[in-house]
Amino acid sequence: MGKIQMTTPLVEMDGDEMTRILWKMIKDELLLPYIDLKTEYYDLGLEHRNETDDKVTTESAEATLKYGVAVKCATITPNAARMTEYNLKEMWKSPNGTIRAILDGTVFRTPIVVKGIEPCVKNWEKPITLARHAYGDVYKNVEIKVPGAGKAELVFTAEDGTEIRETIHNFTDAGIIQGVHNTNKSITSFAKSCFNYALDTKQDLWFATKDTISKKYDHTFKDIFQQIYEDEYKEKFEAAGIEYFYTLIDDAVARIMKAKGGFIWACKNYDGDVMSDMVSSAFGSLAMMTSVLVSPSGVFEYEAAHGTVQRHYYKHLKGEETSTNSVATIFAWTGALRKRGELDNIPELMAFADKLEKATIQTIESGKMTKDLALITSLKDVTVLNSQNFIKAIAETMETL
Repeated sequence: MGKIQMTTPLVEMDGDEMTRILWKMIKDELLLPYIDLKTEYYDLGLEHRNETDDKVTTESAEATLKYGVAVKCATITPNAARMTEYNLKEMWKSPNGTIRAILDGTVFRTPIVVKGIEPCVKNWEKPITLARHAYGDVYKNVEIKVPGAGKAELVFTAEDGTEIRETIHNFTDAGIIQGVHNTNKSITSFAKSCFNYALDTKQDLWFATKDTISKKYDHTFKDIFQQIYEDEYKEKFEAAGIEYFYTLIDDAVARIMKAKGGFIWACKNYDGDVMSDMVSSAFGSLAMMTSVLVSPSGVFEYEAAHGTVQRHYYKHLKGEETSTNSVATIFAWTGALRKRGELDNIPELMAFADKLEKATIQTIESGKMTKDLALITSLKDVTVLNSQNFIKAIAETMETL
């Protein structure tokens, strides 16, 4: 049979380190034999971002707005050590943060559940989807190292020259200051994306902030969510038999541990970043978490929820064998291909994405898996495969479906 034909390209964002190695393996073994793959390629590897003064990141996001669907490999967000290691011109910002700001979307992260990998939280019976606001907060912060005694102020100057001024702190010695911001427009987009996703998936929606302490910043999130719910979504939620539930972040964390799952938990940017790692790890592995950025305009960017697997990459460079879990990266591709098929009305492409996900899960449930899963599985007599052989095993399973 001929390969599945595509009509519109995916935006393909290549990445760094071990996930970049897996990226090529996945394409070679699982995609190219079956699909006449059309992509508009952008190299977001740190070296190329440095060469282009990070313009390539902006270009990839703009291409995503044009084509509607992107798939992204994990990328490095450099720190001081990476500055030296890669001889960088400057400490480039997170590519994800840049892309999220341009797309104005919300990140939805959901664990991939397989038999034999039971959650650490025993009462979790269904996946918990984390909805992470994708703009502002610490990811767009401005920081100052205070050298010594002095007065720190928060100042807003309106276009007409009038000022709002608040004292942050009167320093008697050295310290630090951090300024964060958000916009009503972005919070509104976040809220609508969450409400729409809850309706699409017919799941309850939880939202939590620290509004008791942050009476303006966090409280604005709470107020905007509530107003939009009352004005636009309350009747729709009631008709669908689902609930919107607001609580303090402290209460939400406590409730999550005793819940059964099967709902969406919406969080501000940093809360969602941290809590999605907790949820994915508790469900089994950071490499078993899907991530999709959904913009209010209907643009989708799929990626794995984890990083570049630096430790395995260094082993790979030494010629040592690795057993790196590629499931979340595979599911990034399947998510993007399914959405491309849906938007372009190519049922064969959608069916292929379903088949590849089924083959991946069946491979693990048959006892063939990477080391991270073998350490936590309840299955007996499992076979631990290296990075490439795990992908080859999935290809073999594909041929049986």
